[in-house]
Amino acid sequence: MATKRKRFISALLSVFLLITILAGCSSSNSETKTDTTGTSEAPTTTDKDTTSTTGIDTSKKVELQFYMLGSAPKDLSVVEAEVNKLTEKDLNATVKFNFTTWTDWEQKYKLLLSSGQSVDLIYTAEWTQFQAYAKKGAFLPLDDILPKAAPKVQAYVPQDMWDAVKIDNKIYTVPATYQEYVTNGFVWREDLRQKYNLPKPVDLASFEEYLDGIKKNEPTMMPLSVNSDVRGNLLNLLRELRGWIGGPIPYGVNIQYDKPGEAYSYWGSDEQLQDLETIKRWQDKGFFSKNVLNVKDTLQDPVTSGKAAAILGDNPTRYNDTNNKMKSTHPDWDLGYTPYATVTGFATPVHPIHNGFAVPASSKNAERALAFYEKMVMDKTYNWLTEYGIEGKNFEVDSEGHYKMLGDSNSNGFQREGMQGWAWRNPEFMLFDKSYDGVDAIFKELDKVKKPDLYLGFAEDYTAYQAERAALEQVEKQYLFPLQAGIVADVKGGMETFMTKAKQAGLDKVQSEYIKQWNAYVAEKGIQ
Repeated sequence: MATKRKRFISALLSVFLLITILAGCSSSNSETKTDTTGTSEAPTTTDKDTTSTTGIDTSKKVELQFYMLGSAPKDLSVVEAEVNKLTEKDLNATVKFNFTTWTDWEQKYKLLLSSGQSVDLIYTAEWTQFQAYAKKGAFLPLDDILPKAAPKVQAYVPQDMWDAVKIDNKIYTVPATYQEYVTNGFVWREDLRQKYNLPKPVDLASFEEYLDGIKKNEPTMMPLSVNSDVRGNLLNLLRELRGWIGGPIPYGVNIQYDKPGEAYSYWGSDEQLQDLETIKRWQDKGFFSKNVLNVKDTLQDPVTSGKAAAILGDNPTRYNDTNNKMKSTHPDWDLGYTPYATVTGFATPVHPIHNGFAVPASSKNAERALAFYEKMVMDKTYNWLTEYGIEGKNFEVDSEGHYKMLGDSNSNGFQREGMQGWAWRNPEFMLFDKSYDGVDAIFKELDKVKKPDLYLGFAEDYTAYQAERAALEQVEKQYLFPLQAGIVADVKGGMETFMTKAKQAGLDKVQSEYIKQWNAYVAEKGIQ
């Protein structure tokens, strides 16, 4: 009991510390004094000179701290040096590009926003809990800064996109304007499927049959690529195949797309038991590592290297990039793809919240940071450099205007969008490999069954249950993650133990308050 009490008190103190730090950081800035999916058309941009910056003081040289998720490309230092040649001249600033890696990125992200560490720009999305962080004051409102520091970006982003990302009627992130689908689909080694006459994965049953075939015919290969984020790349994907509304719905709450006003507890349900039993069965069959909670690879790397044969779910664009990367070293290999829409019957185009950059409350250089971000979006030199690397070294543009990676995935130190530069894509500057025609074809098929994203306008306020929320997070890690990894022998007993511990941590209160907020949002927006 003493140990449990210490853990709870520690979690409670951590939450109070986060609130205190965010409150203290909200005024620390030294430069600052002060259905929307798939329909917008951004104003025309050019690659003319955009070096002039109006209304901001650049007399003092600063170093901007830029944070991106994931792993850094090998040639980052070379690209960073080239960027800094431009920023020193244009903004009297240098930029330090920092990356979290994909290992425990959620904890690192939370620490960046709660420690008081100076961060000038940070990636945001619904899956990084942007809405909740914005509501708690983790980011600076940009409404008064944009006209002064980034007027071209302010004019370039359509007004309906600005409106779509507002939290409590304030802008806290700069949204990307590139329209795409990031809904998932089955990914598999198509050459191996044909070689062994395996079924084409079009639903969960045929996907499992494919994995069985790989296990039988390729005993040294892992059938399924899975890493330590078992919630994200196993459990949540099974839920998505059941037609849930999407978004990073926390606390075991479930909302079906066709019944948005009927939120309920997925945790403890027959649905959860069935999904956990599926994962356990796959673990017992040897589809993925028993040591999965310690696996830190991306999902894609084991596939491109030939160590794994499939991914349960990935989006069309990343599937295409993975296929290109794999074929650069193994031209006789090939990947197949089936969108989840074949199972669920619908797909949601990306919401403006999905890719963005915010200025954290700890930033000391908000105006300069936004001015730099404007360069990356609106200036072709900056944009290509940070999206594709150095022309002639990392890439070239062929006679038809297509992107071509130089070398292969092993020798090239900055592959396409090597900095995970999804948020500052400019559709007028974007370069695509010839194979992107296949992605475009997938998008056109998804257009036929598209439905609006109902979730991403929702912003949770966990003030009333922040202590329980922190305690619940620890229970989830201790008792639920092993179940989601398929390494608990008694699935039903393990789920019951988890539910007991979760309720002791305050699950009922958390779910009740969350669902109350969701129902109010549904009523306000008229969602049916």
